[in-house]
Amino acid sequence: MRLTWLDPDTPFPNPEEALQEPAGLLAAGADLSIPRLRAAYRQGIFPWFSADEPPLWWSPDPRMVLQCDSLHLSHSLGKRLRQIARAQAAGDYSTVVKVDTAFTAVLRACARPAHNGQPGTWITREMQLAYEAWHLLGHVHSLETWMDGELVGGLYGVSLGRMFFGESMFSRATDASKIALAHLVWFLKNQGIPWVDCQMHTAHLSTLGAAPIPRQQFIAHVQQYTSMPDIVWHPGRLDQAGILHL
Repeated sequence: MRLTWLDPDTPFPNPEEALQEPAGLLAAGADLSIPRLRAAYRQGIFPWFSADEPPLWWSPDPRMVLQCDSLHLSHSLGKRLRQIARAQAAGDYSTVVKVDTAFTAVLRACARPAHNGQPGTWITREMQLAYEAWHLLGHVHSLETWMDGELVGGLYGVSLGRMFFGESMFSRATDASKIALAHLVWFLKNQGIPWVDCQMHTAHLSTLGAAPIPRQQFIAHVQQYTSMPDIVWHPGRLDQAGILHL
């Protein structure tokens, strides 16, 4: 099976045509315009490539998914979240989770190379510009953990209809990104969104309750739920009841 090259007007091939090695690679080329990105996500396809490569488009099988009802909180994380809830009930908001108040900062933090000797990041400058533009149109959002006024962790992802596609996370303090993820899941459940796309398998995601599902099942779910009306997002603070406050 040959890799499909995309010209500007070439539609995506059927995701079932994705290569087995490297796993899930479907096509190359085209651009990161918002219409192209929107078409990709609605078909269960996402871009992932390095700065010296053309856009590469992926649809792995199986697909890693976090079902919101399956979120797993470790004992220590659960304890930390209860501490935060008690503090906020007493009027102490030194630790809070916010939405869309520092999108570019979250994106750039996620794009920084990891501290494990790896030379670079897949969130290239081209990718950053594309998702910043999509954010301005209301379909890409950041969840941010703030401690004593400092941004210490968070994540960003794409929201289409009743589907959320997680992109990347970062953390500068213990459990900071997990705190943001827990609040995201509580918010999504309130909005009738049952799944978070996690793209590919990692041990870290598994500990949070994510699990692989067949690509065909994932795509059927995406096609159904992205056709539903978009949910309402706005900058503000999220509480542990999943309520977004202005």
